[in-house]
Amino acid sequence: MNMSRAGERLVVIGGDAAGMSAASQARRLKGPDELEIVAFERGHFTSYSACGIPYWVGGDVTDRDRLIARTPEEHRARDIDLRLRTEVTELDLDGRRVHARDVDTGEESWTSYDKLVIATGARPIRPDMPGADAAGVHGVQTLDDGQALLDTLEGTRGRRAVVVGAGYIGVEMAEALINRGYEVTVVNRGSEPMSTLDPDMGRLVHEAMEGLGITMVNDAEVTKILTGGDGRVRAVVTEDREFPADVVVLGIGVRPETALAKTAGLPLGPHGGLLTDRSMRVRGHEDIWAGGDCVEVLDLVSGQDRHIPLGTHANKHGQVIGTNIGGGYATFPGVVGTAVSKVCDLEIARTGLREKDAHRVGLRFESVTIESTSRAGYYPNASPMTVKMLAEHRTGRLLGVQIVGREGAGKRVDIAAVALTAGMTAEQMTTLDLGYAPPFSPVWDPVLVAARKAAAKVRGSR
Repeated sequence: MNMSRAGERLVVIGGDAAGMSAASQARRLKGPDELEIVAFERGHFTSYSACGIPYWVGGDVTDRDRLIARTPEEHRARDIDLRLRTEVTELDLDGRRVHARDVDTGEESWTSYDKLVIATGARPIRPDMPGADAAGVHGVQTLDDGQALLDTLEGTRGRRAVVVGAGYIGVEMAEALINRGYEVTVVNRGSEPMSTLDPDMGRLVHEAMEGLGITMVNDAEVTKILTGGDGRVRAVVTEDREFPADVVVLGIGVRPETALAKTAGLPLGPHGGLLTDRSMRVRGHEDIWAGGDCVEVLDLVSGQDRHIPLGTHANKHGQVIGTNIGGGYATFPGVVGTAVSKVCDLEIARTGLREKDAHRVGLRFESVTIESTSRAGYYPNASPMTVKMLAEHRTGRLLGVQIVGREGAGKRVDIAAVALTAGMTAEQMTTLDLGYAPPFSPVWDPVLVAARKAAAKVRGSR
């Protein structure tokens, strides 16, 4: 146990976005004499952009350190006792202490706390199958993961890559590997890539990926990964085919890293994430907070808890937690499920509910899809854009928007995100005073064209 001390001690488990944002914000509000801060991180890095890893692997970002927002030395200079390569292995809630182990030396110790922040993040899903842990098979969640993948790419003679899964990470990693000159096959269990979209919109992504030379294999379940005599991956096997591979990237999603919390008896939601109140306190525990990819958040559209692992949420969670620990007051009200990505120059965005989400929560809805352009049709380089909108039957309340298009398409989803947060109807959206000039938009912005069509369909259903 640590020796007696003045003031309170905050212990933070996890040194990335949520954890170190919480620590930094708490430090801004309380000095070292009032609040001692100890942070544990099992990896080599802190406060980095995991979302930037595919662009680092693909060569768009040439220097790994550019993904690091604040170094360990910078945190320590602000009187945060940051302990790298140290993994917390047990929570003793009754004793108000955590047990940690030095990853390199094996040294173990207990550290007491007055306030605790759990920001353990998420872990890549590794399928339970032969070969999943073979050399050359990589998940991509941390900078350490990204470095390990780059080391494999630089040390591998072959140029055949298989990406398992076609969500955000899978699609982005497929592009990264194409940029590095690999022959890329994506094996996807869904009917189309990007299951965060409805299949009709996912089809547009499918076509774009094949246009880049990526081989898309949909409706396929990987059953095992074959290895050679050296123990390295050599092929990915589905029920009826075998795909040669010199490197395999797992892009089948992540799960909340909540094994510690579960063992300690903290409340978990249906997706395995920690449950918190709006102040990001773990429900039923006054002095324990949680944030980032290890928590579930309220979906403001469906009214249900969801697991949405995004750096934007994690940083906001950390700010809220640090403010509350530091003596202020802040809340995190929830999300509408906004996300944006790209495959080369194809931009992919969504917010709110998909059709199957709306069906699952018992909502009746009208759906419309429109084709438009990013700029006035007569202006040079106007590119096509597809917008799909869901509005609630009879009420017309906006439920969701999906956008696939070229330059200028993706960030238009922010219009819909604001409208969803405000609880607007499709009819109300048609009167939004958006910026217009031919280089930026047609007279009727594509999102408003979709809103007009949705509003008319709602009126016709009454």
